[in-house]
Amino acid sequence: MPDISPTSLASARGARAVVDPTLLPIDQERLWTDIAAGCEGCDDPLVRGLLATGIRNHATFANGLAALIGRKLGDRSVADDALSELVTEAFAADPEIVAAAAADLVAIRERDPATANYATPFLFFKGYHAVQSYRVAHWLWNNGRRYLALHLQSRTSELFAVDIHPAARLGRRILFDHGTGIVIGETSVLEDDVSLLQGVTLGGTGKNVGDRHPKVRRGVLIGAGAKILGNIELGEGAKVGAGSIVLESVPPFTTVVGNPARPVGTRHSALPAFTMDQMLPPIDYMI
Repeated sequence: MPDISPTSLASARGARAVVDPTLLPIDQERLWTDIAAGCEGCDDPLVRGLLATGIRNHATFANGLAALIGRKLGDRSVADDALSELVTEAFAADPEIVAAAAADLVAIRERDPATANYATPFLFFKGYHAVQSYRVAHWLWNNGRRYLALHLQSRTSELFAVDIHPAARLGRRILFDHGTGIVIGETSVLEDDVSLLQGVTLGGTGKNVGDRHPKVRRGVLIGAGAKILGNIELGEGAKVGAGSIVLESVPPFTTVVGNPARPVGTRHSALPAFTMDQMLPPIDYMI
């Protein structure tokens, strides 16, 4: 299997300077070749059509992704083909959408041990599908087509049980692990390299207007069922334990747990979104 990760790209270019590999672009042609390779050897007659319509009938990553989103979200209001054409239009107008989608896919392969190849999350992971559907809805929102953006948000919520407001801002290399029950409010911000597990809410307090949702900085890991409420900040590399309710900002590289969430243990140095380590840090005190 060819290595199309950012690290391999940096090595292939022979870069002498120290470069953060996550900042390098993904080779989409090599990625699409690897996605197709992940389907080789599958002889199940019941999935041949799925593999053809999902991967083999498309020449590029962008074409395959546009067809997938159209096929998933299309309904009697907006037909599959029309929606796929709309997604293709968005990709042509803003190639960053496709670049982010490729980076998200590589991030899933690197962080999720249940991912055997790139074809698996591309075809079957609804967390990935929800994020890519959001990226198109976000483009529509920013281009004044807000009812259509809200339609895509509604369809994404119905199909994937993931509700992302199209005005929210998400970076690259985002992982929604399992995805079910994730809610992202209108003024939320997720920077690059964030990992969320199922049931996470980035919500308001229910009484404010304007900028009212959390800001999640790079490398943050938010455990299953955690609720982050209000216009607060999760600092770079922060970690939120499963089931926690966070009502105050969290300093960088700090773990918080509980209801209400409180800091625990010593500060860490790694970005937990990369390691997906949900264990508590070493405790620096005794009771």
